[in-house]
Amino acid sequence: MPQGLYRRDQEREPVRFGILLPTRRLVMEGGRPGQFKEIVSLAQTAEQAGLDSVWVGDSLTAKPRLEPLSTLTAVAMETERVRLGTAVLLPALRYPVHLAHQAATVDFISDGRLILGAGVGGAFNEAQRTEWSHAGVNLRTRASRFEEVVEIVTRLTSGETLDFDGEHFSLESASIAPKSPQDGGVPFLIASHWRAGRDAQFARAARLGSGIISISDYPDEYAKVVDRVEHYTLLLSRDPAEIEKTFYMTVNLGPDAKESAIEADRFLKLYYGMNFWGDRWGPYGPSELTVERISRYREAGAETMIVRFAAFDQETQLHQLLEDVVPNFA
Repeated sequence: MPQGLYRRDQEREPVRFGILLPTRRLVMEGGRPGQFKEIVSLAQTAEQAGLDSVWVGDSLTAKPRLEPLSTLTAVAMETERVRLGTAVLLPALRYPVHLAHQAATVDFISDGRLILGAGVGGAFNEAQRTEWSHAGVNLRTRASRFEEVVEIVTRLTSGETLDFDGEHFSLESASIAPKSPQDGGVPFLIASHWRAGRDAQFARAARLGSGIISISDYPDEYAKVVDRVEHYTLLLSRDPAEIEKTFYMTVNLGPDAKESAIEADRFLKLYYGMNFWGDRWGPYGPSELTVERISRYREAGAETMIVRFAAFDQETQLHQLLEDVVPNFA
């Protein structure tokens, strides 16, 4: 029996919940002086309610928002326990020594609470393709560049003095301070998607990651992702149980499914310029729909659920999540 299927038959731990902080929504609505307090308030509410984590997205020019690591530094100063994550960071847009220094500093300030969900990054539309050129990066090299950046950042944040000779970066006796308070450096969750149809991403996650994060797979597809990553993890003599399995879902919680779907569609079109993934995101409507969908991801192997609200009233959505959804998975 595959390792993943065996483990998913065992007694289950409570689901770890996190929320996406609306750093993109703040910008796409114009942004007002003092509005960042709303971001901090959501993070504090999540922490006080016992949630595991808060997360921020990333984009330079394609989907403008607050810079993620600066944002997490500010949130770190206003919280004490909640983990601070990116969902997802685009490391290939950045120079690795600078990114390592930033990440280690955030991790030091937060007493070891940083976790970097990270993806190769897309080029689905003109805005995304142009974003790579704005950063001075050839988008066709983003996968190999991604791997080198993740390896360098992991090794530098762990305190290693690094000699590195890769396709994109060459370093001699490079080191940074402070180092991460976490053993092994700042951890990465590597984006892995079944719909991408590339086994190389699962091998990459097993080799470079402390875990995986998926965004748009159906539950049955996510189960296949977990099993493939665990397969490659075993080939590397790593313990699959040490790989954190994370899923990022988009919901709109409301009593009327039709109204929730309309608001979610409007929100996502403002967010992306289009509604990318259809019913791969959702559900939208009564809370029991979200409970059912999370249950399916849990059966597929998800341990951490990141929830993004495709809604304009983020505070009300969070309170409904805390009241009607989270208690079902304690």
